Amino acid sequence: MFLAAFLVVLDQLSKIVVVQYIPKHDVIPVIGGFFNLTYITNPGAAWGIMSGKGHLLLGVSIAVLIMVIYFLRSLTEGCVERYFALFMIVSGIIGNSIDRLWRQEVVDFLDFYFGTYHWPSFNVADSSITIGVTIYIISSLLRSQKKKAEYVTRPGAWK
Repeated sequence: MFLAAFLVVLDQLSKIVVVQYIPKHDVIPVIGGFFNLTYITNPGAAWGIMSGKGHLLLGVSIAVLIMVIYFLRSLTEGCVERYFALFMIVSGIIGNSIDRLWRQEVVDFLDFYFGTYHWPSFNVADSSITIGVTIYIISSLLRSQKKKAEYVTRPGAWK
């Protein structure tokens, strides 16, 4: 839980600093040919999909947040790394939802590129979601079915 709170605070503080100190669409090179800080906003979801549908995205985010919290114990199956993964996902949902409520769009500023390839800009909340989902998938692939079966059949465990 501390991890989620820390990541939400980090996400919001970084966005406040970007909004206050970087003019919109300005590019600040950090690592030449690879990484810039660029303040842009996104009224949609990843890669700008569903642009202008902020209320729908907020509703879906809240629904997912409620489901993750409600099913937290069964989603983790007793695996510690899955708690970390889900708390990272929750922090990302909260961070971007705050933006949708407060600014009606999400602030993005991490801008990576390599040669002519340019990755869409993102933020700390997006990174938290991506890393959390990756950890969860890897855990699901690497944990044995026996471990899962033991957890489900253990007295007091959710089935």
